[in-house]
Amino acid sequence: MINTGPSMGGGFGIMFTIVPILIVIVFVIVIISIVTNGARYFKNARSPRQSEFARVVAKRMEVRNHKSHHSNGNGGVHPVNSSRTYYYITLEFDNSERKEYLDVKNLFGLVIEGDEGYAAIQGDWIVAFEREIIR
Repeated sequence: MINTGPSMGGGFGIMFTIVPILIVIVFVIVIISIVTNGARYFKNARSPRQSEFARVVAKRMEVRNHKSHHSNGNGGVHPVNSSRTYYYITLEFDNSERKEYLDVKNLFGLVIEGDEGYAAIQGDWIVAFEREIIR
């Protein structure tokens, strides 16, 4: 007779307890991440658009890499790497307040540090920048 109870040697009893808990923890973290990112998106999308005079004081980009493994259908697994670049523009307003905004309208290549003009801001996003022409 095979003994499969808790008195069986090795760490199988602990493994069958810890692995499901770790899977649940990872699942909960993924769900929380999806919910918070969705909430942030809807908050910004519903925010009123404001136009304020500002100066571009900094620009930066952040590259996020994601690595995963996918099955090729023949029983083999191959790694898949993907990345996404996020662009940020920091503005300084007349009251000397500075704030960094996520560029969602591809303005990063159209503005340079030192540009002054009217920035259209929607929540944490910069959605337009109209440069002031100095004559």
